[in-house]
Amino acid sequence: MTINLEGIIRKVESLLHNQSPAHDFEHVQRVYKNAEMISKEEGADLDIVLPAAVLHDLVVYPKGSGKTKQSADESADIAKKILSEYKYIPAEKIEKVVYAIRTHSYSKKLIPSTLEGKILQDADRLDAIGAIGIARTFSVGGSENRSLYDPKDPFCESDRELDDTRWTLDHIKKKLLILKNSMHTKTAKEIAKQRTDFIESFLIQLRKEILCGE
Repeated sequence: MTINLEGIIRKVESLLHNQSPAHDFEHVQRVYKNAEMISKEEGADLDIVLPAAVLHDLVVYPKGSGKTKQSADESADIAKKILSEYKYIPAEKIEKVVYAIRTHSYSKKLIPSTLEGKILQDADRLDAIGAIGIARTFSVGGSENRSLYDPKDPFCESDRELDDTRWTLDHIKKKLLILKNSMHTKTAKEIAKQRTDFIESFLIQLRKEILCGE
């Protein structure tokens, strides 16, 4: 790693001050750690992956907003401006960082063509599953005033259409349980399986508590 990220990290921490818990600076730190670990296992360029992880969520529109798909592009544009201030960073590396950020978003449904882009996407999606993924999901649901679950069908077992704009538990089935299938790297796939297994065990316990042994 030859790019000094200290100044960039401090700038991002300041920009994300008072951001919602699901996309705050702590989220960035977790994605950074995921990306670093995966990169070392997969042989990726840390000079691309780590700046991308630090800068990937500079703009986050609420899930219910029509601008959600713009978040990654706007974050990428700001990231390019920030990185361009550091004259020693090669332009080609900046472009690769920007590309990784632009293609990482789940809502855009893109598959990055570069290893570094795939790793950023994997690292970000890993933070959406497991215990932290459950915590973030209910945090977002609370901020958007959603009910925890459909009282008539908490675990989506009827033929009704999933609606995670109304019920937070629907989001677990609609997104969290299938994210493991979108991982690119061997390292991320292994971690995603473990975290998805944890979600499954959480749902088993939740069923007992909601249905009282039914």
